[in-house]
Amino acid sequence: MASSAAPPASPSSRLLGNAAAAAGSATAAMLPGPPGRGNGGCIDLSPAGLLAHGAGSSVVVSDPRSMQLLCVLPMPSAALASFVTAVRWAPPADAPPLAGAHAEDDDDSRPLRLAAGDRHGRIAVWNARARVVLHWLNLDEARGVAPGTGGGVQDLCWIHHGSGWLLASIHGPSLLCIWETSINPRVLWMFDAAPEYLSCLRRDPFDARHLCALGLRGFLLSAIPRQDSDISLQEHRVTCGAGDVAELQRLEKDMAAPAPAPALAAFPLFATRLCFSPLWRQILFITFPRELIVFDLSYSTALSVTPLPRGLGKFSDVMADPDLDLLYCTHFDGKLSIWRRKEGEQLHLLCAVEELMPSIGTVVPPPAVLAATIWQSESIFRNIDKQCQDFAQTQSSHSVITDTNSDHNVYQGTMTYLTSISEDGKIWSWLLTFDKSAHANKANIGRPSHTNAAVASTCSNGPDLTIKINLIGQLHLLSSTVTTLAVPSPSLLATVARGGNNPAPAVPLVALGTQNGTIEVVDVGANAVSASFAVHSSTVRGLRWLGNSRLVSFSYNQVNDKTGGYNNKLVITCLRSGLNRSFRVLQKPERAPIRALRASSSGRYLLILFRDAPVEVWAMTKNPMMLRSLALPFTVLEWTLPAAPRPGQNASSKQSATSKERSAEVTGAESSDETSESFSFALVNGALGVFEVHGRRIRDFRPKWPSSSFASSDGLVTAMAYRLPHVVMGDRSGNIRWWDVTTGLSSSFSTHREGIRRIKFSPVVHGDRSRGRIAVLFYDNTFSIFDLDSPDPLANALLQPQSPGTLVLELDWLSTRTKKDEPLVLCIAGADSSFRLIEVNIDTKGNSISKPVTMKERFRPMPFCLPVLLPSAHALALRMILQLGVKPSWFECNNRDKLASDSFKGAPATFGDLRSYMIETRLPPIGDEVVAELLLKVLEPYRKEGCILDDGRAKLYSAIVNKGTYARFAFAAAIFGDFKEALFWLQLPQALHHFLAKSTSPTSEKIMQSSSHREGEQGSSLNRIASRERSAAGKFTKEAVNYGQLSSMAFKQEQLWFSANERIPWHDKLDGEEALQKRVHELVSLGNLEAAVSLLLSTPPEGSNFYPNALRAVVLSSAVSQSLHELAVKVVAANMVRTDKSLSGTHLLCAVGRYQEACSQLQDAGCWNDAATLAATHLHGSDYARVLQRWADYVLRGEHNMWRALVLYVAAGALPEALDVLRKNQRPDTAAMFLLACHEIYSQISAESEPDDDTSGSESTPEQTQKLQFPAKNVDDEDVLAVSEVYGQYQQRLVHLCMDTEPTAD
Repeated sequence: MASSAAPPASPSSRLLGNAAAAAGSATAAMLPGPPGRGNGGCIDLSPAGLLAHGAGSSVVVSDPRSMQLLCVLPMPSAALASFVTAVRWAPPADAPPLAGAHAEDDDDSRPLRLAAGDRHGRIAVWNARARVVLHWLNLDEARGVAPGTGGGVQDLCWIHHGSGWLLASIHGPSLLCIWETSINPRVLWMFDAAPEYLSCLRRDPFDARHLCALGLRGFLLSAIPRQDSDISLQEHRVTCGAGDVAELQRLEKDMAAPAPAPALAAFPLFATRLCFSPLWRQILFITFPRELIVFDLSYSTALSVTPLPRGLGKFSDVMADPDLDLLYCTHFDGKLSIWRRKEGEQLHLLCAVEELMPSIGTVVPPPAVLAATIWQSESIFRNIDKQCQDFAQTQSSHSVITDTNSDHNVYQGTMTYLTSISEDGKIWSWLLTFDKSAHANKANIGRPSHTNAAVASTCSNGPDLTIKINLIGQLHLLSSTVTTLAVPSPSLLATVARGGNNPAPAVPLVALGTQNGTIEVVDVGANAVSASFAVHSSTVRGLRWLGNSRLVSFSYNQVNDKTGGYNNKLVITCLRSGLNRSFRVLQKPERAPIRALRASSSGRYLLILFRDAPVEVWAMTKNPMMLRSLALPFTVLEWTLPAAPRPGQNASSKQSATSKERSAEVTGAESSDETSESFSFALVNGALGVFEVHGRRIRDFRPKWPSSSFASSDGLVTAMAYRLPHVVMGDRSGNIRWWDVTTGLSSSFSTHREGIRRIKFSPVVHGDRSRGRIAVLFYDNTFSIFDLDSPDPLANALLQPQSPGTLVLELDWLSTRTKKDEPLVLCIAGADSSFRLIEVNIDTKGNSISKPVTMKERFRPMPFCLPVLLPSAHALALRMILQLGVKPSWFECNNRDKLASDSFKGAPATFGDLRSYMIETRLPPIGDEVVAELLLKVLEPYRKEGCILDDGRAKLYSAIVNKGTYARFAFAAAIFGDFKEALFWLQLPQALHHFLAKSTSPTSEKIMQSSSHREGEQGSSLNRIASRERSAAGKFTKEAVNYGQLSSMAFKQEQLWFSANERIPWHDKLDGEEALQKRVHELVSLGNLEAAVSLLLSTPPEGSNFYPNALRAVVLSSAVSQSLHELAVKVVAANMVRTDKSLSGTHLLCAVGRYQEACSQLQDAGCWNDAATLAATHLHGSDYARVLQRWADYVLRGEHNMWRALVLYVAAGALPEALDVLRKNQRPDTAAMFLLACHEIYSQISAESEPDDDTSGSESTPEQTQKLQFPAKNVDDEDVLAVSEVYGQYQQRLVHLCMDTEPTAD
């Protein structure tokens, strides 16, 4: 069966196969313009590691690990280009694998969604894998108002609901909307917060349904969508500083933006941002321009307010480290400040200040840093690595509560990755490393001197920490607005720069002049900026190639003194050496500025056109010299382009654009030297002519004039193209004329458009027709393509192809075409500062058809290792291979095969025995054993190109592949961005240990004996905890193994107790009756009755709650559980719960030891976290398991967090329920992997429980090894076999789907 399967095609054989992908692949051959303040600093990094940011009117998607551009997603608009102001990746879809009704629909059912909003108020939901728009969300259309009146999009955020992921957006200054984006896109809910200015939206990492919106004045809105399509709202107020309030009032008076403008447009330099703490529930970090605030949502109050340190610019954003108690704040002056939480408080101290724009190698003033984001994905891989290293110690008698000093080890050797974008079009990748420091001043390395005092004073209270920042990568995109474009088209007369008589070939390079004076050289084969030259101090106004290795450019600036005039600057740039050399340097300003440059195709001659001044002819030798000046009233001049090569010319001549072929009919052609070149021109009066330049002589070409006069009566000639023997002209009335200078034949037609600005001849090769095609750029910034050989050029014209989606500033043809059947490629500089390639194919009827660029295989310095971009079938195949376990040697690509052929499509279809790549395991087989080999064969093309895992990921996988199934499953989930699933697999061993250690069933008697030592230590730990808390002495912190993102999956009593106990000191200084009631509730939940009684007795006698508080204090202080007293308290508690919304009744139940009923009441009231804290403090065994299981039911059905619910089910011992959840959610692969992981962990625990002297006789028989052991009473063998059978059917379907899907590149 394995040998009969045909190998799939190579990824290099095509770019994208399906129609949707083909429609979107035009954006793959595009370079975006630089981002600006108008983009609002929008940036987002997906869980799978894809970076998206707004640049002009496009969304740029890149890979920050390899620092390569993936694609550009333009936002087409009928009006002027609109700034992209918000981008947000959608979390991984909840759709089960292979959920589509048909196999070919699976790519559509699992799109890689990216939401982008712009200043026109439109939201596009993209499928980034296929590069097509799935849905357009237009609020103005939904409300029935004029387009653009609702205001632009300020921010976006995805939130979870029972039906899937909803999209929340801020429109205009104050309108918050929630959209349905799946089947029928529509607005579900709107909330107008006027007169507030809403600034940002964020999702709660602990509850994906929970959303918070922050306003510029401190308005904070908390929203949770309910099952009944309603929204639960809570409004809070964050008090901001007087300085920020006064500045905002002043900015409102001076506001220049129109009324419905969002906050980023109305106040571009006044930003308020929030982020949720990934470690502490209900904690928000909020920045105003001059303050950093820690806000507690449960208390609706600020826990700490930290002013902006001296010497730093205003806050622009705040980010929280996913694992460490650190904050990263960006500032408008390009600095990054790092803050660490003070022990026992929610107060952050400044640790370090770093520059995100290096002072060396940047211009003055330096470009602004617009946005930054930290890599959340690296945190989960760090957790996988650390969990595998520490799991052996975790199984031993090691308490999760340790002394505070061990917290320093959390930071030791920790690394955080950060990516920033700057307004010069660069993407920067930074590496932050943390180490313990012997001297506090080490943290100040590379810091400005004016901030040292502030840093030293704030860091003195905490432990010393050395923070180092290193630049590890930079992606250079276009640095400024593109103003001009030049494509090399050298003739045979152009020789290579190193000398000799070898002709210069046409190179796949395009030079772009920009507004800031730089010249960007683009390699169209790699779609990347290969070189950047800072040539001019002002706008580059003209640019031309001299051969294929030199550029000539000009700029000018007007002199403002009394004499006036212009300073013209002409520079020759050598691409090989990078040197810039000025020529024609004058001491005084000139009367006329330079209008244009025209370089001959050989690069030996240059025409300099002035405004109202004679044209200068220069010989571009080593030292350029002016040949003569032509004092004629020229309107346009163009040099002749190279003609098609003769069939007998060599390969190098075919590659280059060759010299012109002279016709014998030309008068005097026999005496003409082949080294001469000619240019055509038009005068103001409409007269035409052709001059020839030979050496230092300029003479009339003496063409054959047409029979009819070419004098233009209705329009001035504004554009011209010349390739011997044809001259094509366009005038300001939209007429196009062509003329054969050898025969005198001529013709004309009208385009019925506005004036013509540019005409460009398409490059020709041997076999093309005589006149060929021309691209015509009109004054309205649109273009058309005409075939001059057609009887009716207008009828067969390609009018403004839809592919660009933007207005066109400049265009030219790429001259690397060598064969007749190759398509024509048009280079376009767009009005949105982008650079694009448009492919023009020629059908059998001779018509021009615009298609996406399907150029030759793109060159990349290193392959893309992004499995999330693979077709869904191949992605699922790779996921299964990583889960089952593959040897690290499989990731080593076969470079010899790659060198043997240009494409893997032509490689021999021999794979050998691929089964040897799978790791050997003693686990019982599940599913079809043959599937692994078939999937390896499907993935072989990707493996050969090395685009599965990069070296870092492959090294991590090789380290954990033999550490257990749970580690492989977590790694496979993390590679595809499923962080919740990865955390579930990481917590599964501890959850099973917890359940089996607490179990009292006869089958686990040996396990209880083996873990008695550990139980004793845990019990003593809890006793020590209680005694330490009651004496208010001793501080604790979580060990690193349960730190960071794993805290969101906490289930152990010690973990839950610690998380609640850590919060107690945060609220000690809060006043008010509501805060007092909440503090009493926290203390009672933790079992600290003495502190609760003391707090209740502190109520003043004149207070309205003095008597209820006194009653509770008396009952709590008695703590004598007599039967009558117990009954009375139960009645009072029930009445209090029934008549009062407060939680006082549960406190009375705790006073008499009725903790199980108190937990039930808390859960009935919706206080699930409080119930878990109370249970963790007082309940054990089956009582604690019941609370966990009911909590799991709520998390599954209420919060829709399946992975968190699964951990709670396992910890509660409800393994059948956990397996049933996976089966009901149509996840046959995950259910099978769950069985394997439980079998492996249970087998390890059983082996550890055996006595040491019996280990030799405890070897399992083959029959026992082949049988899955599932540690649950209520699961029959038939259910386990059913899971295995369904998994086998899933494997077979996946194999068929993989065989029917072609691999993709990029």
